[in-house]
Amino acid sequence: MSVAATGQEGLTTFRSRVTQSMWADTLRRLLRNPQGAIAVGGLLVIVVAAVAAPLIAWHDPIAQDASARLLSPSWNHPFGTDELRRDLFSRNLHGLQTALTLSFLAVLTGAVLGTMTGFTVGFVRGWADAFVMRLVDALLAFPGLLVAFAILTILGQGLENIGIAIVVFAIPGFTRLARAQMLGERNKDYVLAAQVLGASTPRIIFRHIVLNALPPLLTQVALAIASGVLIVAALGYFGLGEQAPTPSLGGLVNDSRPYLQHAWWYPVFPGAILAFLLLCLNLLADAINAAINPYARRLS
Repeated sequence: MSVAATGQEGLTTFRSRVTQSMWADTLRRLLRNPQGAIAVGGLLVIVVAAVAAPLIAWHDPIAQDASARLLSPSWNHPFGTDELRRDLFSRNLHGLQTALTLSFLAVLTGAVLGTMTGFTVGFVRGWADAFVMRLVDALLAFPGLLVAFAILTILGQGLENIGIAIVVFAIPGFTRLARAQMLGERNKDYVLAAQVLGASTPRIIFRHIVLNALPPLLTQVALAIASGVLIVAALGYFGLGEQAPTPSLGGLVNDSRPYLQHAWWYPVFPGAILAFLLLCLNLLADAINAAINPYARRLS
């Protein structure tokens, strides 16, 4: 084995041990932070409720009960019933499941595409960097909901097209942040050492730099999922999301408008679920930032 290969292997092993220690320390600080503990606990409850919706909600979300029109919350209907005699507890949980699944998958796709693009152009620089960043600036000039309206106008309604809209909305933010992280890491000693040892550009980017540049992107993931949930809810409110009789949180809020004076529970529960979910995601983003940012830790 050559000296360069031996050195490369030793550098990789050292970097791996340091990275594992860094991630473990970050997780420990995250869970010690009251905001982080509340956020993680709240999100676990929400995720379990969404994933287990068919088991927890014993009523069919689209089934109608002939004697249950606009019933107030009770043991049999914890969230009450709607004007079509459907159980709102089941409809809220299934709407939460759709919003979470769609937002998570779309944001994850946008995060991967945007991060890879940002790392690549930040490392190679030149005309590719200038072109991509001008395109990113143009996309960031438009609000996410406006982008979603435009995409749904072109492609039509449907969950798949809403997912595409969230992906398009997420990519620019991750691209810019990943590029900034790359610019901060590309001239550090461990990158120069990998280059001297003959490591290829993809190996340097995705085996060395990415491990140090990734933690701040987790904060962006939490914020992007919160934005994605808001987009899904807003589109559902305007009738561009899940179509009746399939439930959605935004659609439930919209359907409740004629009954605000007589059925307070109708809009309160989907609104409370959305508020609690967004609160947990924002608390998680703040806690992640405090766990990975030395300046935030120093001020806390």
